[in-house]
Amino acid sequence: MEMEARYKDTGDSLLLKAFGYSPKLRIIDIFLTNPYFDFNKEELARELGMSKQTVYKNFNDLEDMGIVKISRNIGRAIMYRIDRSHPMVKMLNESVKETSFQIAKQEGKQKIPVSTVS
Repeated sequence: MEMEARYKDTGDSLLLKAFGYSPKLRIIDIFLTNPYFDFNKEELARELGMSKQTVYKNFNDLEDMGIVKISRNIGRAIMYRIDRSHPMVKMLNESVKETSFQIAKQEGKQKIPVSTVS
């Protein structure tokens, strides 16, 4: 029984809304939004709705830069995690966090006070 993709149904993250929908960013995003999971390349392709060729091509660049790293092997499957200590990953996390705070601050200012009825 093949599992259905769940990630693509969760809506767009702030990272993707802010920086775009490139395959590399989408790969980084799935790791950042699922920090306790590791994935193999086939799972990434299924969850992201990308071809294996697109995932492999873009994933290799991320692996070469050290953004993703091998977490473990399960049989013949190689599982990967994002390297949260990588400077670029830290920068992306910080940017998303700061943007979230700014959005929350703006939304807080736009709330109309509720008047009490006498």
